[in-house]
Amino acid sequence: MAWTLLTLAGLFEIGWAIGLKYTEGFTRPLPTLLTLAAMVVSVVLLGLAIRSLPVGTAYAVWTGIGTVGTVILGIVLFAEPASALRLGCIAMIIAGIVGLKVASG
Repeated sequence: MAWTLLTLAGLFEIGWAIGLKYTEGFTRPLPTLLTLAAMVVSVVLLGLAIRSLPVGTAYAVWTGIGTVGTVILGIVLFAEPASALRLGCIAMIIAGIVGLKVASG
């Protein structure tokens, strides 16, 4: 269950990171409200997950999910570059996330 909560926390982290772009500096009320709500949900879910997961592993996986998802959505939604080096680095982050999951049991 903790890994499910952690995965959901990471997905909400992606939501708030992407949401920041749509707030236009927190000048748009609805995107700002949704972004702030995603931030709260993400941190609460992370807090619940670390009750039974090592904090270092959980935090690294949480930020890794957020990083990978945000980069991918940045490529898809905002036409950010998708160079081979950038995609290779994303692959290494994914390998690190999987490695931490396997190492923690």
